[in-house]
Amino acid sequence: MTVSSIDLAGKSAVVIGGTSGIGHAIAMGLAAAGADVAATSRRGEEVENAAREIEAMGRRSVRLTSDVTDRASLEKVLDLSVKAFGKVDILVNSAGRTKRAPTLDFPEADWDAILETNLTGALRACQVFGRHMIERGSGRIINIASLATFVALFETTAYNASKAALGALTKSLAVEWGPKGVNVNAIAPGVIKTALNTRLIDGTPRGNEFLTRTPLKRFGKTEELAGAAVFLASDAASYVNGEIICVDGGLLASGVNQ
Repeated sequence: MTVSSIDLAGKSAVVIGGTSGIGHAIAMGLAAAGADVAATSRRGEEVENAAREIEAMGRRSVRLTSDVTDRASLEKVLDLSVKAFGKVDILVNSAGRTKRAPTLDFPEADWDAILETNLTGALRACQVFGRHMIERGSGRIINIASLATFVALFETTAYNASKAALGALTKSLAVEWGPKGVNVNAIAPGVIKTALNTRLIDGTPRGNEFLTRTPLKRFGKTEELAGAAVFLASDAASYVNGEIICVDGGLLASGVNQ
């Protein structure tokens, strides 16, 4: 195995939630490594912008919105991607949502909506694209987990539950689908500043606590997750299955920092 095995030339990827934040950075990283990429989300304008960025790198892309709560929309993305690329080698599940509120009074509707997107939505995408990959006998699925996959974050119980379950889903699919040629792994980002979490961490006591517990003493950048995604999508990770790779600046390794 050589470093050249990390090259993604000739491979194709679909990144769900790939038009903003972490998903966008991963989509661009996959394209930079040589893959054709369909970055899809619910917003047509963002899909168009992402496709233009990918094509500016000399890669192919497709333009189609999707919603992880709508199986038919995911099936359309698969169909169009197969027509454009011939196959889908890589799926990244990056769609997500959260809400901070005390658990005692947390609205059940918000609980359902968060689990529907973060967990059930990921399952839908895995089923839709996993069937295609299993039929081909080859594929890579990368779920976006969280620090909350391992530890509880204060007053985000629904998000915590969804991401802990996503870790279990990742391992379960790795066990079922690994023998069929499909490697299923996840990336657990540390505190990466995005539109989804800026209000919770920017200049807040919560953000300051994260910084205190992170040995690198800074928030991560979205592009710092691309390397792990490219590795997991590449031939260099051919024997990596059922793993959750933490890209967190050392936060989960941290005990006492001062």
